[in-house]
Amino acid sequence: MDARKSRTSDLCTVLRATQFAAAKHKMQRRCDADATPYINHPISLADLLVNEAMVEDPVVICAALLHDTVEDTETTFEELAIVFGHEVAMIVLEVSDDKTLAKAERKRLQIEHAPTISPRAKLVKLADKICNLRDIERMPPVGWSAQRKDEYFAWAVQVVAGLRGTHAGLEEIFDAIVRRWTDRRRSDE
Repeated sequence: MDARKSRTSDLCTVLRATQFAAAKHKMQRRCDADATPYINHPISLADLLVNEAMVEDPVVICAALLHDTVEDTETTFEELAIVFGHEVAMIVLEVSDDKTLAKAERKRLQIEHAPTISPRAKLVKLADKICNLRDIERMPPVGWSAQRKDEYFAWAVQVVAGLRGTHAGLEEIFDAIVRRWTDRRRSDE
């Protein structure tokens, strides 16, 4: 397959993943005051990876778009593997929480597992943490106190500690958000 056909095929797969994620998340909303459509979140991950981190791996981009489908919808690992291939499905599985566990346990496991996931999964996880922090800054979940936001930031720092060495650009973006948050919180005191 020549390079042009390969790029076209990759683009088709990324668009198919976008459509699949939109269909799976169609009834979901973010918890911000505007009840933003949930699909905006995975699209933000893909946008960050492509346009800010210059990641061109279509497997990573598809996994970013699909990263919450197994965790937050009726989608199964097997379904993702059939539709998008084993590589994409494995990355999604690596970044998915087990919702049968208590929230505190899921958070603890994210910290523990971060260093052990694949490099591609680390890219998706970094993008997810960055996008979540950006959302907390710009459009926080309704009812979140300053303390809860601070706790989320502190937890995200612990998760990302296990992802270090994956992508310097993403790590710089993450660190800048944390610095900005910390500086703002200090000035509020």
